[in-house]
Amino acid sequence: MANRALLKFLPEVSSAMSLRKAVVALESTILAHGLPHPENLMLAKELSSIIRSADNRAIPATIAMKDGMCCVGLSSEEIQDLCSSSDSSNNISAIKCSTRDMPLFLAKKPVNTWGATTVASTMKIAHLAGISTFVTGGTGGVHRGGEIDMDISADLPELACTPVVVVSAGVKSILDIGLTLETLETLGVPVATYGSDEFPAFFSPSSGFEAPNRVDCAEEVASAYWTARDLGMLTGMLITVPNPDPAGAEVESAIQEALAEAKEMGLSGKNV
Repeated sequence: MANRALLKFLPEVSSAMSLRKAVVALESTILAHGLPHPENLMLAKELSSIIRSADNRAIPATIAMKDGMCCVGLSSEEIQDLCSSSDSSNNISAIKCSTRDMPLFLAKKPVNTWGATTVASTMKIAHLAGISTFVTGGTGGVHRGGEIDMDISADLPELACTPVVVVSAGVKSILDIGLTLETLETLGVPVATYGSDEFPAFFSPSSGFEAPNRVDCAEEVASAYWTARDLGMLTGMLITVPNPDPAGAEVESAIQEALAEAKEMGLSGKNV
């Protein structure tokens, strides 16, 4: 049985949960490794503002690990500290931690070091904390050539065993989207796209793959989630939301061009 004593709640998050208010989990790898400082801090503030301005006034809970504890929600000072870890001139560091890394990181309690959570580890901690909704940029998947070298993100098996709704912009097209969807089907993970019949490719709303299911409102997602609980299913749920930014199409075009060049060079798998 999981030990909730490893959890350290931000008071605002704890209070919101006790009052049964909406709480949305956020990962921390994007802040520690995805963007340089201070752009990462600006992103953290923007995400918090978006979640708080939603119709139901949800509370953001950034997930991370530090000093042997799983932090469920970070204060503004902690967010600043985490974001500064991307600046090599500071004495604060951050280690990217997926689920396999969590026990060792928490047990070692490294000094002045954050454990930045991935999609998989954020799901794990969010579920342990009782948070059922998690928003992220993109989820991992099966890498190209994954049918040979089994290079598959830990996000997928975590979705198969942790009942959390993961909302993302889809799977990056540098991965094998088709194999990723096939794997999610094999694992029994419900997948749907919000407001579209096509599965998005993170930067672009178009991937060329049909969405397994379509949902058009939050109520549909919530109903499906609770129906899965009534069925005794332990899986999570992946809800993809197409990126409406026109600039995304340009990025997607550049990715496809790079993939074509890689294929001509005979590159595959991790080399891509």
